Amino acid sequence: MPQSAPKQDPLSLDPGLTPKAWHGAFAATGRLHVPGILTADSAARLHAALTIDTPWSGVVGVGTKLWNLPLDGPGALSAADDAALDRQVAEETRAGFGFRFDNFRVSDEVEAGRREGRLLEAAYDLINGEAFLGFVRDLTGDDRPEYCDCQATRYRPGHFLTEHDDHADGKNRLYAYVLNLTPQWRSDWGGLLLFLDGDGHVAEGYTPSFNALNIFRVPQKHAVSYVTPHAAAPRLSLTGWIRTRG
Repeated sequence: MPQSAPKQDPLSLDPGLTPKAWHGAFAATGRLHVPGILTADSAARLHAALTIDTPWSGVVGVGTKLWNLPLDGPGALSAADDAALDRQVAEETRAGFGFRFDNFRVSDEVEAGRREGRLLEAAYDLINGEAFLGFVRDLTGDDRPEYCDCQATRYRPGHFLTEHDDHADGKNRLYAYVLNLTPQWRSDWGGLLLFLDGDGHVAEGYTPSFNALNIFRVPQKHAVSYVTPHAAAPRLSLTGWIRTRG
């Protein structure tokens, strides 16, 4: 009889959060940066999991084209092929949508029954539990949130995500979230979550501060700025959408 995957200790939100007190600030712009979202222990454990226990793959998108790329072993690109892909992506995203970063689709694995005892599975359980969904309802004043999908993302030098608004027909997306898990980050390294106004100016930008939650209403134009070659660490986060089940 196969053994079940070992279960990780639960992760926890910081008990001092006051989401109802922040409702007015969120309502004003449809977005908010919330520092200290998790307990210190939970944030430290998640950072460690993203650093040493996440099976990353590369993901590249240009318009409607998508490539999922192994980062090592069979199927991994040579340095020359990787550079050629970078040039193609740069050319094709000049006038449209594109992205490049590393990811691991936590929701896909959990919902397919492929639990392996990773701490990221406990993160999925946390954001789909009443503590987090109740936090979101209190913060937004919206009683519709029922479910959160989740992927781990890693932005290394040269990675980016161009302007888009997260709307997708039939996906029932209410809000997007980014849970930042890089202990130290400088804004001049890039990787900023930028919100864009109707004239194309940057209305507001969030540095990926450790253990901070960025949450915003969908649709809303935003981008992740290019991570510079001098960035001293990867930009690590858990991201996804807060939805109704439809």
